[in-house]
Amino acid sequence: MRGFYEIAAADPERPALLGDDQITYGHLLKRANRFSHGLRAMGVDRGDSVLTVLRNGPDALTMMLATYQIGAYHVPVNWHFTDDEIAYIAADCGARAVFRGPIGGRFDDQPDAPPEHRGAGSMMLYTSGTTGRPKGVRRRLLDLSPEELYPILMRKSWRHFGLPMDGVHLVCSQLYHSAPYGQAMMALQFGHAIVAPDRFDAEDTLRLIERHRVTNAFMVPTMFHRMLAVPDREKHDLSSLTHLYHGAAPCPRATKQAMIDWLGPVLWEYYGSTEAAVATMVSSREWAGRPGTVGRPLEGMSFTIVDEDGQEAPTGAPGLVYIGGINRFEYHGDPAKTAAAMREHAYTPGDIGYLDDDGYLFLLDRRTDLIISGGVNIYPAEVEAALLEHPAVADVAVIGVPDPEWGHKVVALVQPAESAAPGAELSAALLAHCEPRLARLKHPRVIEYRTSLPRTPTGKLSRSKVRKDYLSP
Repeated sequence: MRGFYEIAAADPERPALLGDDQITYGHLLKRANRFSHGLRAMGVDRGDSVLTVLRNGPDALTMMLATYQIGAYHVPVNWHFTDDEIAYIAADCGARAVFRGPIGGRFDDQPDAPPEHRGAGSMMLYTSGTTGRPKGVRRRLLDLSPEELYPILMRKSWRHFGLPMDGVHLVCSQLYHSAPYGQAMMALQFGHAIVAPDRFDAEDTLRLIERHRVTNAFMVPTMFHRMLAVPDREKHDLSSLTHLYHGAAPCPRATKQAMIDWLGPVLWEYYGSTEAAVATMVSSREWAGRPGTVGRPLEGMSFTIVDEDGQEAPTGAPGLVYIGGINRFEYHGDPAKTAAAMREHAYTPGDIGYLDDDGYLFLLDRRTDLIISGGVNIYPAEVEAALLEHPAVADVAVIGVPDPEWGHKVVALVQPAESAAPGAELSAALLAHCEPRLARLKHPRVIEYRTSLPRTPTGKLSRSKVRKDYLSP
């Protein structure tokens, strides 16, 4: 088995990055080596942090590979962040070096031969969390070279993706997020070419898949929803796609089924988190037999469902999901937060779900988003999924708002489709649409309309911001 560095040395003309900034594996390797030497010259040693604020493109990929071979922690940061937010992360991770904006030829005077004493580094991503400042997810570095670590990663996780040792990977989100970063790195270790546009646009994505014969990509359900809404989407030849992975947010069943009906059984869903990495993988065909599942635990991993009393819940009963068998991690500088997320050696992402008789996991929502109305648990994601099935809904956020009688009432904030007119008539149509899909107690008590809703670049809905804005005077 060969990883990026060996592939690049043996096949330097292999395409590494396609598009406006085309480069080969050989060129990317030399550039990564120069960056590695440059970082060492700046005083970056094994275990040090290197913070970057970079857009998708050659610099981001090069820094991923450079830090990975000198045993450094790469801390990619959202370039939308303010100066204060970036400064906080730089101080918190103790960044030895900070790069903001294009790096270009900064290290052109450095050698392009491999650095000495190579050792595998790691990404250290800062999670947004639900309260307070974000914390870095830090893993213990192993005393192994990238080539020695490669077969371990293959055995532990990468083999479950089912990818061949050649292909074209499309990056649909920013590389400062966990899944896009991890999948781009995996694609390079598999010898794939990368297509990395600066932003996601549904119609442009279809063009890129057709133009570059993309074989695999990672997306979030919001992207599915937007691609399904592209006029004349059927005119694009997407037959090259063999693996379209998705995760990071619940996918409405109707949306996923529509994607499978359109593209065939190429959708692969996985469940995990920045902390736990990939914990499940489920194919389109497997999902069709159990619609809504996110799969069973990968080999060596396990799930435990814990009820409100702290006891293991029976099959079919919802509770807090704990993932066992994960690689050890810590929230940098916050042992209390680390301990609070653990139950012995199992970790919880804070999601509520249940297991069926065969051990398949079904997710309901995040505990922090749970709505309790009249003593009944209501999961916003379930209500959102039902509303998103209506063609007049482009996007929706469902939140719980304090209510003196019920404790909370369900409020739906709807972004109408361009062809839809917001108002009482549409609200009545949406409630009628919910009638056969949701119990009456889950129906929105209030429907309001918005021109847009706050989502992260990966498509995650910021319900905390929606709730805060809604409740602000």
